[in-house]
Amino acid sequence: EGSSPEEDYKVSCLLLVFVAVSLPLLAADPASQYNPELDGHNNNLHCLAKAIVQLSAALFTVHSKNIETHLKEFLLVSLAL
Repeated sequence: EGSSPEEDYKVSCLLLVFVAVSLPLLAADPASQYNPELDGHNNNLHCLAKAIVQLSAALFTVHSKNIETHLKEFLLVSLAL
């Protein structure tokens, strides 16, 4: 409340950076191994990709920004770690 649109946009970008930095930690977690009995992961890591795309679409649509550009930047940050 009371924050500027530019500040909200920066927070949206920082949220994606936080998720990108967290990916290696999540991947190293033993609960991230595929469990054939569940047909997924114990910690629901298989849902993360869809969540990232949906959140990005919501956040950057509100700010009238190019979603594809931000997701490309997300991948670059993720791969750089």
